[in-house]
Amino acid sequence: MKQKRFSDVLGLRLSRQALRVLKERGIFAHSSVSLEHQHLAKRYVMRGLESGGAVGDLGRYVTFARDDGQAIECLHPVEAIGVNGLHAVVLAPALVRVEMLRKERTYELLITQHWPGEVSDGKRPLLQTKVLFRGIHGRLELDLSGKNKGQAGAVLPTFYSLAGEEITVPKRFHEAIRAITKAVNCIGCSHCHFSGASKGERIRVENGVPASQNSEANVLASEVA
Repeated sequence: MKQKRFSDVLGLRLSRQALRVLKERGIFAHSSVSLEHQHLAKRYVMRGLESGGAVGDLGRYVTFARDDGQAIECLHPVEAIGVNGLHAVVLAPALVRVEMLRKERTYELLITQHWPGEVSDGKRPLLQTKVLFRGIHGRLELDLSGKNKGQAGAVLPTFYSLAGEEITVPKRFHEAIRAITKAVNCIGCSHCHFSGASKGERIRVENGVPASQNSEANVLASEVA
């Protein structure tokens, strides 16, 4: 049980070969989530990294949502040197992680919920994880990076049970899944597909003022309060 919980925190279970191929093809999706302590606010929050992208027949992406499936504001975007890597830092009292892997027309999907456990005797709480949906060998017979690119962001794969029956994806996550389906078909991805800039970050960008580490901390304290 402990190993299963640890694996769920890390995200989709991929073989060493799959991880090696992703690295060789230049796709770096950070699926792990962590429990962090805000010393000023005196509370624990969840931290995740929206990241990933695609190269031709292969794609992997990780994004985050609220418990109701709606888009979550990121702490701040990240401008990486390369593509198909880190796009934004996300922090919130609780997170729903949406992770997808694509190989040509085959899709794997994992949706998990993460939150801090109860604090007891001043000890660091355990990171709680719950699997909300697991889709294996899903299919979408469209070329979303080529001739069917106009449908990207409007469609999602179909997933089946071991008996071949279609599995219903929770409706509240349809928007996030459509976005991440587009993301795993985004060749040379350099931007977020679902989470958005925080209000404070948007104001600083509009005013042309660079965000310092101190100002980012202030935005986090106000955004997740």
